[in-house]
Amino acid sequence: MDNVFIGEYTHVLDSKGRLAIPVKFKNLLERGAVVTKGLDGCLFLYTEAEWAKLVARLNQMPISQSNSRAFARLMLAGAMPVSLDSQNRINLPNYLIAFAGLGGTAVLAGLMNRLEIWDTKKWASYKKKTEPESEKIAEQLFI
Repeated sequence: MDNVFIGEYTHVLDSKGRLAIPVKFKNLLERGAVVTKGLDGCLFLYTEAEWAKLVARLNQMPISQSNSRAFARLMLAGAMPVSLDSQNRINLPNYLIAFAGLGGTAVLAGLMNRLEIWDTKKWASYKKKTEPESEKIAEQLFI
């Protein structure tokens, strides 16, 4: 499990937009990463390799469909390359901090091929809404 993101971590987002990344993910991100606007009001953080896979999939979507164009714009226009500093932090741009409504602390949620970066209150609200429905969700997905 050394090559996937799993777990939930709370870290401080400092006044300069620097966010600590769990040390256990250093090997995944030390070659570079991309952060972008995500879904449900969070940010997505991908390794460069996973980002390349996503870009390839986006490139296959039909440009003639408005939903394809809109999703590509969300993911690509909002994207920013990031790298780990000597203290294992990334620097988030202000427009992404504003998009996700990030404050003094953020939750990093590992979801296999990406980390999601959530405002702490939004994450708690999301979990409160979805966790009671987990059995129903599972039944619908695993038919």
